[in-house]
Amino acid sequence: MAMHLGRLSAGFCWLAARGGCGKLRSWSLRCAAGRFCRPPGTACAEQSRGLWYGPTAGGGPRLRSGLAAGLAGLAGLAAAAFGLVERAEMVSKSSGAPSPSPGRPEEEDDELARRCSCFMASPVTDLHELRRRPGDMKTKMELLILETQAQVCQALAQVDGGARFSVDRWERKEGGGGISCVLQDGHVFEKAGVSISVVHGNLSEEAAKQMRSRGKKLKTKDGKLPFSAMGVSSVIHPKNPHAPTIHFNYRYFEIEEADGNKQWWFGGGCDLTPTYLNQEDAVHFHRTLKEACDQHGPDLYPKFKKWCDDYFFIAHRGERRGIGGIFFDDLDSPSKEEVFRFVQSCAQAVIPSYIPLVKKHCDDSFTPREKLWQQLRRGRYVEFNLLYDRGTKFGLFTPGSKIESILMSLPLTAREKIKGKPTFLS
Repeated sequence: MAMHLGRLSAGFCWLAARGGCGKLRSWSLRCAAGRFCRPPGTACAEQSRGLWYGPTAGGGPRLRSGLAAGLAGLAGLAAAAFGLVERAEMVSKSSGAPSPSPGRPEEEDDELARRCSCFMASPVTDLHELRRRPGDMKTKMELLILETQAQVCQALAQVDGGARFSVDRWERKEGGGGISCVLQDGHVFEKAGVSISVVHGNLSEEAAKQMRSRGKKLKTKDGKLPFSAMGVSSVIHPKNPHAPTIHFNYRYFEIEEADGNKQWWFGGGCDLTPTYLNQEDAVHFHRTLKEACDQHGPDLYPKFKKWCDDYFFIAHRGERRGIGGIFFDDLDSPSKEEVFRFVQSCAQAVIPSYIPLVKKHCDDSFTPREKLWQQLRRGRYVEFNLLYDRGTKFGLFTPGSKIESILMSLPLTAREKIKGKPTFLS
């Protein structure tokens, strides 16, 4: 099926990048055989009638150009092995796992422990608590983000072939904690971070302001606003300038107001930032995300693609950060289950949308000039994350957050051009 690709320019920098792209290469999807844990609580992604949306995206300038994604099908899932991943002990000794309940098979009680054996570390929430509330959305979302973290880390380690992920399981004294997995100075990846956080407590006033600025009406009691928040976040920076950077984040919030009313919503997205534009790569990436969205409604991908285009915009530069993807926030209808299944489909699309692109380009030859251009584009990445990114701001404004995990998205190296001469940033 013929693919149509819209014009991908957004200012001088992207025009320059396109000029250096050179001849497009042929491409074919290559999937490594492997075994994944099944998404918790489901046998397969379910078809839904479609999602209604939260507030429309605002504040982003209207972009002059976009990407018309192809409609051709994509099959297969890039998998990975466990061998190159350093994992913490899978089930914590302090997890407090109870003995089998009277009248319940031992196998049923061990099901959660077996599922947790696939993760990079034991869950943040005590296993006894997870067993107590198996149908609660907080339990389902924590298992989903743990599983997504493990699958992505395994796939990246398999591609890199040498470096291992360090696993840091941290606690937050105000409530909850997280697991940060970072690979640095590998054969293929300069830096790859995949972190989860599961936190709860009282929302700080600064964090509440961030939510009110998006139209949230939050009723506090004695200045306190109890919340629960969890999510998986990742940024992956390859060494080769022809292999693109990817970012993804999927999260869930619950707020309990003074009158006992609970608000909940999901947010997230996935976007690609290449140093050099490649039409086949762009079509593959967007097509994979579109197929994930289309399982839940034909109008989701166009809406969330535009939202992404508007969000990942460096206003003071007049530039887009990359070629976009999907982005959504404050998604709270039609039901928790339907939105959760949508988020699950999006999370499952990360590996097949990205791993084939890294395999395709990780051994491409490149010049010092191309490496310098990669460093300059990474400088733009740093600017956006520090100035505009909602997740970064929320994390920095949440008491007890681990700063290293929040800033994990920053590359090891970047450059900024000052008075005609690139300046090295690290």
